[in-house]
Amino acid sequence: MAATIILDAGHGGYDNGASYQGRKEKDDVLRAALAVGEKLEDEGYNVLYTRTTDRYDSPIEKAGIANRSGADYFISFHRNSGTNPNTYNGTQALVYAADTEAERIGEAINQELVDFGFKDLGVVERPGLVVLRRTKMPAVLMELGFINNDMDNQMFDERFNDMVDAIVDGVEKAIPLEGITKRYGVQVGLFRHESNAQYLKEQLEDQGYFANVRWEDPYYAVVVGRETTLEDAKLLQDQLRQDGYDTLVVTI
Repeated sequence: MAATIILDAGHGGYDNGASYQGRKEKDDVLRAALAVGEKLEDEGYNVLYTRTTDRYDSPIEKAGIANRSGADYFISFHRNSGTNPNTYNGTQALVYAADTEAERIGEAINQELVDFGFKDLGVVERPGLVVLRRTKMPAVLMELGFINNDMDNQMFDERFNDMVDAIVDGVEKAIPLEGITKRYGVQVGLFRHESNAQYLKEQLEDQGYFANVRWEDPYYAVVVGRETTLEDAKLLQDQLRQDGYDTLVVTI
């Protein structure tokens, strides 16, 4: 089975993150997360997201989304900001602790971004960050340059596709594409129209489930969970049935 990576675009909704001359961190990182996810999917990875639109979830909620997803790895995208514009620049990877798989992943991605052209600010331990402390899988937070540095912004904008390629190259070097154990999910709906599937997905998320829409030609399937054992999937199935859903355990 291919590795599953959940990508987190930092901030969102009323939380703009850092801002500079009308530019908002939440917009930059969502654009980056979606582009990286698309390329990772092209390479064969399974990709999930904590958000794909301009919505807000707290860091604790983001960690919960990741944990419920059953993903193998978590990568969060942010942009740094200095006290004064054009004072600091560069790329940096943040991890919960050193000498971990997360640090190895952070080093690989950061090095590719340095080769791309960002100044190297290294890999730094940040055990206080909730999305690194509360996630159950190896988790890395990437700072994609400084939003209040004109040089970093120029690279981000004018060489965006090259930056995305660098991130993907780092992921490919650090995370095996294959060798992940089989996962199980619970299918709760099949739809001809994606909008109907997305509506059910949002309903399930409001109830605290992690749901994903998968294209199963010619239908859109709504699948809950990514369990590592069939027994856990059956427990999830029982819970969903108690909530009134028609269910089917599937491999994903």
